[in-house]
Amino acid sequence: MGRRNNSNVPDFILVGLTDSEEVRLALFHLFLLIYLVTVLGNAGMILIIRLDLQLHTPMYFFLSHLSFIDLSYSSVITSKTLENLIASTKHISFGGCLAQMYFLVFFGATEFLLLTTMAYDRYVAICKPLQYPVIMSPSLCYSLIIACYLIAFSESLVTVLFMNTLHFCDSNVVHHFFCDTTPILALSCTDTHDVETIIFILGGSSLVASLITISVSYAIILSTILKINSTLGKQKAFSTCASHLLGVTIFFGTMIFTYLKPRSSYSLGKDQVASVFYTIVIPMLNPLIYSLRNKEVKKAVIRLLQKTESAR
Repeated sequence: MGRRNNSNVPDFILVGLTDSEEVRLALFHLFLLIYLVTVLGNAGMILIIRLDLQLHTPMYFFLSHLSFIDLSYSSVITSKTLENLIASTKHISFGGCLAQMYFLVFFGATEFLLLTTMAYDRYVAICKPLQYPVIMSPSLCYSLIIACYLIAFSESLVTVLFMNTLHFCDSNVVHHFFCDTTPILALSCTDTHDVETIIFILGGSSLVASLITISVSYAIILSTILKINSTLGKQKAFSTCASHLLGVTIFFGTMIFTYLKPRSSYSLGKDQVASVFYTIVIPMLNPLIYSLRNKEVKKAVIRLLQKTESAR
């Protein structure tokens, strides 16, 4: 690409995942299938929770928001990825790149804050069952959700504002399939140390705080479960948080692998695989994890099908 002598980069070029036309076509069909399952799974989860009165509890209230976040999160990345896989040119405007980055950070931050909130919900449900309806009141649930969105909004806004201060003088080729912070920082021709430090502190502190909260919650949960005398009681208590624990492990594991490391250890191949997993695959897996392993959701689906059948 030609040399650029100003910071007003009109657009970026997303290199994508592969140069092979056959592989791109195969990935297009695979990602399209994954995206359709993601939309159906998450939209279906939201609809089921909304229509079934027995699921109007704090846990499913949070789960409906998780489905909304996954649906939005996937749409931000997958739609542009699908377009680039079949397009001859892979341009994205500078403003579009910042917008994609903003929503990526916003929905990603909201998701791990929401998973942290759900861990607290499971802690109260298992460790303080008699006080659960009082502690997890509707007002507290709404306050927690609003706090998740506001914190994520602030973090994403600060990130994009600092990224917008960077100057780009050389190549506009982004060696990634979406506008993530690390490959964009690598293109800047100015010193990015301060911006990297701020982004690392923002994302790292939120991630570490969430991990500590989740770890402490589950340590207390595990201790409480082990004190239960009956095997059936232990199984029932563990089943109420098994899906959430699995979702947390998958999401946080890929986030830590991708972001909590210095830029010097950045590897295009490994980071792209991890990025595909947490931006495209995980939003599809979450509704499957929470529905296939949840008896209440299965019962709710059966009740809705019976109501639909009887209405005919």
